[in-house]
Amino acid sequence: MQAVAYEEIKNIAEYEIERETWRPRVLAIKEARRVRVGGHLTFLFENRETVRYQVQEMMRIERIVKERDVRYELETYNELIPGPGELSTSLLIEYDSPEERSVWLSALLGLENHVWVQIGNHPPARARFDTRQIATDRISSVQYIKFPTGEAALKSVRDGVRLYVDHPKYNESTTLSAAQVEALAADRGV
Repeated sequence: MQAVAYEEIKNIAEYEIERETWRPRVLAIKEARRVRVGGHLTFLFENRETVRYQVQEMMRIERIVKERDVRYELETYNELIPGPGELSTSLLIEYDSPEERSVWLSALLGLENHVWVQIGNHPPARARFDTRQIATDRISSVQYIKFPTGEAALKSVRDGVRLYVDHPKYNESTTLSAAQVEALAADRGV
């Protein structure tokens, strides 16, 4: 998947006009890519549309208008676009209260060694976390993950996809629905 180019980004005024019709479509795209694993982890499989939307929304919220600042946002969020032979997700670690969240963000240290995706009968691929989101005493509630599955696995994504976490304090798994698998297959044209 190609990165989102600077030329694809609308200025804030143009985006406000486009947003009314574009936002519902992108939210539907995101919903088909949102996968819950257990009660507290939500994975959002990223693609060009979800990344472009994120950049546009950040520009809108933060009132980013200078070219160098827009290019910085693009550089940052383009890292979320999956490269050849990989899937890419944003992981949200969700707990209701700040106190509970604080306890679990410490308890889930080491999570980067315990998240996997398996496509069909291919060997599971362990997640590669962005280590900038992990401190020595806790992890961030938002994680950016790449799954190096390989092209052969991605071509057989319609054979089923399973996400699982085998952390000692959080052991859960889920099989992606047909709609979720279809969203990933459409990205790869398979």
